[in-house]
Amino acid sequence: MDQKNNEMNRVQLHAESGLQWTHLLLIGLMIFSIHGLRAQINFLPEPDPNFFPERSVISPITATIGYQGYGESQAYFGQGEYEIFLDNVDGVLDRPVLVLDGFDPGDGRGIGALYASLTYGGQNLADELRDLGYDIVILNAPNYITDGYEISGGGDFIQRNAMVLIALIQEINAQKVGNEELVVLGPSMGGLISRYALAYMEQEELEHETRLFLSFDSPHRGANIPISLQYLINYFAVVGGDPIAQATVDFVLNSPAAKQMLIDHLSGHLLSGSDVEQDPNLLLPIGAPNFRDEFQQELDLLGFPSEVRNVTMINGAVDGTTIGSPGMEVVNTSIAIDGLTDLEIALYFTPEAGQNITVTEVRTLFIGIPISTFSADAESPNTSDGVDSAPGGTGNISAALAGGGGNPILQEFIDALNQDEYSFIPTMSALAIETNNWHGTADLSASPFDNIEASTINSSHVSLTQDMADFAITEILQLLGNSDVVTQSWGRVINPAKGNIQMFLDPSFKPAFLEAELFQPDGRRVANTSWHSPAGHLSWPISLSQGLYLLHLNDGNSSHNIRLLVE
Repeated sequence: MDQKNNEMNRVQLHAESGLQWTHLLLIGLMIFSIHGLRAQINFLPEPDPNFFPERSVISPITATIGYQGYGESQAYFGQGEYEIFLDNVDGVLDRPVLVLDGFDPGDGRGIGALYASLTYGGQNLADELRDLGYDIVILNAPNYITDGYEISGGGDFIQRNAMVLIALIQEINAQKVGNEELVVLGPSMGGLISRYALAYMEQEELEHETRLFLSFDSPHRGANIPISLQYLINYFAVVGGDPIAQATVDFVLNSPAAKQMLIDHLSGHLLSGSDVEQDPNLLLPIGAPNFRDEFQQELDLLGFPSEVRNVTMINGAVDGTTIGSPGMEVVNTSIAIDGLTDLEIALYFTPEAGQNITVTEVRTLFIGIPISTFSADAESPNTSDGVDSAPGGTGNISAALAGGGGNPILQEFIDALNQDEYSFIPTMSALAIETNNWHGTADLSASPFDNIEASTINSSHVSLTQDMADFAITEILQLLGNSDVVTQSWGRVINPAKGNIQMFLDPSFKPAFLEAELFQPDGRRVANTSWHSPAGHLSWPISLSQGLYLLHLNDGNSSHNIRLLVE
């Protein structure tokens, strides 16, 4: 009998040990989830430390219009902080460009990081604009307490942050010298805040003195985090009981802004009375109750500001190129915790149109016997394949792990991933196209934007490219012509130009004629020429002062704008 009891005690101790190791793994995965999710939901890329600006004075700004969000007992006046980076030409606040913060609960990103996040290819868009005489104003959404109520501005209601932007627009218009109208650049959620603020001001007949709204991969019709990943994180938080993990669910996934933006949110799928179990009758994509649909309806009713030029840059492909495939296996792995305990995890993308599959599976096994299991299903509507694989600006599961950070369990999880990227900001959403289908070629004529910069490649959300920077500067400088909607492989220009502007045309590019105009940054045309039936190598002799110019090419069917440095 004693031998039998000893054996039972030994098995029990091993089981308890296995559960403890499993709990440690869950905590490790929670840390992974926290960093991985923040990297995606934060919208903006990690800033390049080489482009942090010299700092001046950070000023507070408080909204003069209060906002009462769902579940709040009163209206609160939002708060923000801003910093002005004067241009490098005259050092006078006379040509302001406002740049907004995106989703950042907990304010993990400061003003300097926001500035540096506009870096691409060894250059920084904010630096370039300052060299061209524009002043950069960065608006950050900090944590604050108002009327005894704690608010994390970076995850707060989009409407309340819009009221802060309204106050800043009025403040900068009061401070600026001259009559130059503002430019507002809104990356990611900042684009929603900008759109809401400007349209609201027009509705309420408040002067915004703004001429250009530049949206940058903003979720005008919602954002996406795979529901399978949401289920996994929530399960780990609830089952693991780790306070940091629970805080991730409470203050990141369940922040007001996340609930307003996410097309599919786990809170819409939970069984009544449970904080982890799925309701088997609620499998279709559904936003957070009282948040998602209500916000989208309000935004649609406001529309876009009509007294400004609305343009956008997006990171999603416009030709229907997908990210993986519907229903595909993201990860399916077994991780050994010790000699007796294993953890099995499987995640899948949401399925093809009209299909229903299991998207999340978690099993803990002790000596091969399941001691805890969890699974969740998802169904796609008949109108669209699952959004996880749709064309769009991508999120990346492993980007924030830095190779696992030396944690072998996390590294094993990363190595097991079959699909790292997913559609974070669907192309149709970034283009503000109202549709029931997230897939397929985008009908650009259905987008409300006046001009679009896009490509046929799905790239990381709010990652700048040379073409995007050219597009932004062209729009901000109000130079003639529009950038191509889709980048063309018509040829290339040698940059910088020395004595001659050298162009090499692609053999497939055979226009009847090609007109070329050269503009200074202030919009003055300084030279022009044309070629009939151009082909191959073109050389245009010039005699101009050193500096930055804009080369505008027109072949009668399309136009191209290229920033050109003359040495």
